[in-house]
Amino acid sequence: MIRYKLWVWVLCLVFPTWVWAENETRTCTSFTQQGRQVTFHLADSAALQLQLCSSSVVKIWFSPDGQLQRRNASFAVINEELEEVGTIHVDEQAACYEIFTPKLRIRVNKSPMSLQIFDKYQKLLFSDYADKGHVSEGTKKVEYKVLRRDEHFFGLGEKAGKMDRRGESYKMWNSDKPCYSVVEDPLYKSIPFFMSNYRYGIFLDNTYKTEFKFGTESRDYYSFEAPNGEMVYYFIFGKDYKEIISQYVGLTGKPIMPPKWALGFAQCRGLLTSEKLSREIAEGYRKRGIPCDIIYQDIGWTEYLQDFEWRKGNYENPKKMLSDLKEMGFKVVVSQDPVIAQANKKQWEEADRLGYFVKDHTNGKSYDMPWPWGGNCGVVDFTLPAVADWWGTYQQKPIDDGISGFWTDMGEPAWSNEEQTERLVMKHHLGMHDEIHNVYGLTWDKVVKEQFEKRNPDRRVFQMTRAAYAGLQRYTFGWTGDSGNGDDVLQGWGQLANQIPVMLSAGLGLIPFSSCDITGYCGDIEDYPAMAELYTRWIQFGAFNPLSRIHHEGDNPVEPWLFGPEAEKNAKAAIELKYRLLPYIYTYAREAYDTGLPIMRPLFLEYPMDMETFSTDAQFLFGRELLVAPVVKKGARTKNVYLPEGTWIDYNNKQTVYTGEQWTTVDAPLSSVPMFVKQGSIIPTMPVMNYIHEKPVYPLTFEIFPAQEGAQAAFTLYEDEGENLGYQRHEFVKTPIICSTLANGYELTVFAREGKGYTVPGPRNLLFRIYSAKAPKEVTVKGKKIKKTKPERLEENLENDTETVAWSWDKEAGICSVRIPDKGVDEQLMITFK
Repeated sequence: MIRYKLWVWVLCLVFPTWVWAENETRTCTSFTQQGRQVTFHLADSAALQLQLCSSSVVKIWFSPDGQLQRRNASFAVINEELEEVGTIHVDEQAACYEIFTPKLRIRVNKSPMSLQIFDKYQKLLFSDYADKGHVSEGTKKVEYKVLRRDEHFFGLGEKAGKMDRRGESYKMWNSDKPCYSVVEDPLYKSIPFFMSNYRYGIFLDNTYKTEFKFGTESRDYYSFEAPNGEMVYYFIFGKDYKEIISQYVGLTGKPIMPPKWALGFAQCRGLLTSEKLSREIAEGYRKRGIPCDIIYQDIGWTEYLQDFEWRKGNYENPKKMLSDLKEMGFKVVVSQDPVIAQANKKQWEEADRLGYFVKDHTNGKSYDMPWPWGGNCGVVDFTLPAVADWWGTYQQKPIDDGISGFWTDMGEPAWSNEEQTERLVMKHHLGMHDEIHNVYGLTWDKVVKEQFEKRNPDRRVFQMTRAAYAGLQRYTFGWTGDSGNGDDVLQGWGQLANQIPVMLSAGLGLIPFSSCDITGYCGDIEDYPAMAELYTRWIQFGAFNPLSRIHHEGDNPVEPWLFGPEAEKNAKAAIELKYRLLPYIYTYAREAYDTGLPIMRPLFLEYPMDMETFSTDAQFLFGRELLVAPVVKKGARTKNVYLPEGTWIDYNNKQTVYTGEQWTTVDAPLSSVPMFVKQGSIIPTMPVMNYIHEKPVYPLTFEIFPAQEGAQAAFTLYEDEGENLGYQRHEFVKTPIICSTLANGYELTVFAREGKGYTVPGPRNLLFRIYSAKAPKEVTVKGKKIKKTKPERLEENLENDTETVAWSWDKEAGICSVRIPDKGVDEQLMITFK
């Protein structure tokens, strides 16, 4: 017996996770019930509470002491009653308790106590591992779950490395990681939500430095743990990833929509902090006809952090500058930091006197925070309610001057990474820093957004943030921070490649509107011709970021025309492509608001049963219809691409066709990004402009890639005012379009506009380009033949002549084009083959 105890003691020293043995076998002895909640009581005074948020979402709370009390309400979850669940019945059996819903069978085994969740067909979805499902040691709590041999995991928000998380471990601790590596963890944001291919998701609602280990300790289990706080998590079942995400949206809230102009291109650099430089960049874009909507001002736009006053000497007349740039079609976005510099004596003393700074727990004074810019600072305590109006008054000053938005930078807060344990003495109004750290940026972004909307009624906020927690989608958009190779900017190809899975994972974490720093941010650019190829490939990838911002550190200029004529031409082409696709992008922006689904999508989101898509980290879907495969290797002029089921058409030439469910190598010249459209798709486009809605009225072109005979291609165009909050009041219009492929031609139906509260701003034309291998004989509109004209004549005066009805056939390109005025009513077109 002595030898056995000694052997167990040795094993516990060697394998610390075996502390579960000291908890002895937990036995469930009884349960109590109140409304949606069923609490199971254990012999050791612990408790396991299950709350049915819906028939497929279960809140799970394990409490070692049985108290079931939270210090702070959830920062992320805003709704736990997703649907009516009726009367909950607990079926007690000799060995277990069971709860049935229309979608789930939930079992709590009595001894040893363990939790298992099955679908309604009795397939096991989720299970505690053996008798160590719920383990506690002091304040630390660990959940161990069964790991299947074929189980894969996706999510956790903005994380580096491969999208499939199996075999890796991750921490949640918002960290300032300049020039981060392609596998570095943790990064700037903490979103403890992941999904399994076993059709469930887990959201761990704990703000401490939680950790996820997806099979790194055993091939039989995975785990998630918290060093402190409550072990509260949500089990979310869905038939696929989309359904899981939609229920996560139900828990944590819908993403806000950006202003339409925010979906254009933006220009920035680290020292873009002057009126003179801003005007020069604006002139450079307009002179060359390269579309651009936004010019950013980085941290040095103010003399002091964070007084929101224009820096004297850098800006002669900021109001006039903003007015002049507005006339040119530019919006200006300025940075915020969440601190007050001690050198900013007046504001610092004001905040200190009012008690608006985070305190030093050791002395009760305002915490003295070293800061990367502007010297030591006080950290503003955004968890204190009184701070909101105070901050809102300050941030309104540049808004009144004419700026259009903010980017909230360094909200981790900066210089408080894992190794800086001295920061843990910070005390916020709502708790010590180890609890508040990961939500600090979230509380700041909440104040920025709510104060903006309070003082600027019915106007969409633009706020792009670096550090955040789950639920950020209610307040802000995101960017992926300081990527790139700081040692040698020309060796940043790996960082470029890594941004694809980083952004795709961000989208799965409910950051549908995000950007990377196009060019990578890090590294001095000393040889612009040598950088031209990498720059071009960054731009081509960045064109498919929902928010596209060119940005680099210091005084490294990164405007397209600096990298040589070829790079400028190729960059311009990529930027123009994004502007053409704006009607398509904006329609998916609305879908993101409605459903939480990102615009940039991993292939498995649309093809969940195709396991080959689990490892397609170098490509993505852009909406449902387009597949994009950016080139991310130096010198590469081909790209190995996986095309899922269906038939795919090369979007760059419209005539090359590929069969799906296989890998293929395609040409990838420096002038374009490999891009494919699925057969049976309709893609709405618009004319390229210097900036979004430079012309408020413009023709819409619908590229139609007909389905197979007997099938349909469909798209529903979404339109609204673009800058107000009408989208939340259902003030918009939608235009459904269906193209049916018949044995003898195509039937194209344009349905009457649906909706209210928004009116298309003027008469316009609709142009349909149908890519067809067969030549049409005639085209009718509402049964009447329309005239045929030459392709080059069809689009003449397309912006002004809204009376002409005609069609053309381009035999060489295989395009049948039809032009009709948009009257907002039902239209039926028949294209009949010869």
